[in-house]
Amino acid sequence: MPRLVKTHDQHFLRSPHTVAMLLGHTSIRRRDTVYDLGAGSGVISSVLARRCHQVVAVEVELQALQKLRSHLGSQPNVRIIAADIRRLRLPDTPYKVFANIPFRLSATIVRQLTAAIHPPQAIYLIVQRQFAEKIVPSDQHFTAALGMQLAPWWQARIRYRLRRSDFTPPPAVDTVLLELLPRAQSLIPRTEQTAYQRFVAQHYASISSFTKLPRAKFGINPERKPSALTSEEWVRLYLCMV
Repeated sequence: MPRLVKTHDQHFLRSPHTVAMLLGHTSIRRRDTVYDLGAGSGVISSVLARRCHQVVAVEVELQALQKLRSHLGSQPNVRIIAADIRRLRLPDTPYKVFANIPFRLSATIVRQLTAAIHPPQAIYLIVQRQFAEKIVPSDQHFTAALGMQLAPWWQARIRYRLRRSDFTPPPAVDTVLLELLPRAQSLIPRTEQTAYQRFVAQHYASISSFTKLPRAKFGINPERKPSALTSEEWVRLYLCMV
């Protein structure tokens, strides 16, 4: 089994068996090309290589890259890219993502993948539970602006809750496997993605701006905060304002 290399603020999965179990909660299949972002020394990529048509392992840290090439460089279906995942050129052919990214980059990577010209067919990220819950719209917890910004095009859910002991070093926070799948039918045309996301960001950031929206006209309780609205209600408000 590849020895894990600590890079940046990542917490690497200890066991390939854990990776295999997590893959059982995904839509990843034998024919797929899968990107492993922040691959480290290759624990995830090594399991993906046995399950997928092609694995693209992306890593930027030199020591981790050396380990990655040593462990998986000879695998015919593994391509190793030395790159910062935030500047990675994503493909225009079908692909999926399964990755254990640095927690501090979670929002950045989610925005990058979902806004891509050719977004993934499925996204699976190991992230902090608190971050994931903010992405999954629910009346049971706070939903962040990012969650509402994604909702017209993506369905988000938590697929699995991991243990802290599954990682080295163990994180100080709870972690989960977050799934993002494209909606079969978008609630808003994708050509309006930028305009809609600016609309949500503006009214999350400014309560005075939000209170001016004609919420009662559309059956929305004026006492509710921006985070308490459903994704359908945000779409309704946007469509009435454009």
